[in-house]
Amino acid sequence: MTKIFKYCFDKWWRPLIFFGLTTLFFGISEIIQNHKLIDFAFYLFAFGLLGLLISTVYQLTKKKWLFAFLTIMAFGLGIIGFFLLSIAQFWITQSMPDRYADSLKIPDNIEINEPKGDGDGFYNYQPDTTKSNIEAKELDFELFHSFQPGLYEYEIWLGKIDSGTVFLKVYEITKNDRLSKDRLTNRSSIRVENSTDEIKKFGTQDHFTIYEGDWGKPYAARFEVWYQPDKGKERKLTEKNYKIEGWQR
Repeated sequence: MTKIFKYCFDKWWRPLIFFGLTTLFFGISEIIQNHKLIDFAFYLFAFGLLGLLISTVYQLTKKKWLFAFLTIMAFGLGIIGFFLLSIAQFWITQSMPDRYADSLKIPDNIEINEPKGDGDGFYNYQPDTTKSNIEAKELDFELFHSFQPGLYEYEIWLGKIDSGTVFLKVYEITKNDRLSKDRLTNRSSIRVENSTDEIKKFGTQDHFTIYEGDWGKPYAARFEVWYQPDKGKERKLTEKNYKIEGWQR
């Protein structure tokens, strides 16, 4: 362990090179706009910053003042650059509305449901709590507005089912684009198990987000409920069409 530490920090420029590579990777991930890649790149970037901080302390203990100064300067520039990038991204996002739903039409030849609640402020339906008094006698699924347009929750009623996880796959109806693919599986996941023959209700504990589109620009989406048993292959349980809006970032 000591040999590895010395190899990493004896040469003051090694942490700088590693940090430079993590910064480059982080920049590429932002260009590609893959959420999983961005998350991984961010952790690498943070690890690179930590390496610079450790290197600074190490150079100070060795009384290598110039190397310590250069390293801490790189650390400071990295922090400042990250915050400037975050601020720039925030303002760009706020100033550029999402055009995804601008040309979409809601079909009039299929059944399309409305999510429960009004989607504007706190509402009268809350999945997985006593506030929701909807009952079902068979397999069913219901979508709910959360506290802002584009934010949703859901309930599902299931009969006998083995231990596993249910989650959503959502598609825009006319183009069949899969919506919010990178995050929706995790955010919409619910652990389920029912060993009885009675119908049991399950629901989300928190909202999930549909990112495509903007407030005031409704479009139609197909909500598919999928089940992944603890042992076995995933399968689709049910689906419904809903009129939804994307979340205004």
